[in-house]
Amino acid sequence: MIDLHGQAGLPYVNRNAYTGSCQGMRYRLQKKVKEEGGTSLEAVTYPEPYSYEVTDEKEKTFREFPFTQEGFEQAVAWLNEEYERQAKRWGQVSK
Repeated sequence: MIDLHGQAGLPYVNRNAYTGSCQGMRYRLQKKVKEEGGTSLEAVTYPEPYSYEVTDEKEKTFREFPFTQEGFEQAVAWLNEEYERQAKRWGQVSK
């Protein structure tokens, strides 16, 4: 289970992308500035072993949340849902 309490939060993500992994699944949280104005929190999952930058876009799953504390909590919950939903995929990843 992914629990980012005390490790990362909105203040961190406001300045930097936060990346992590959980048993074959990598993830990234990042502030996204929208063209029409405003911001959102972008959450992405993708398989190990490669970094976000070199992983093929087809391998990534994206979702946006409000850039609020509630949105951050929703994003973490979604990461855990994605881990459970695609558990077989993450288990097949070779490191």
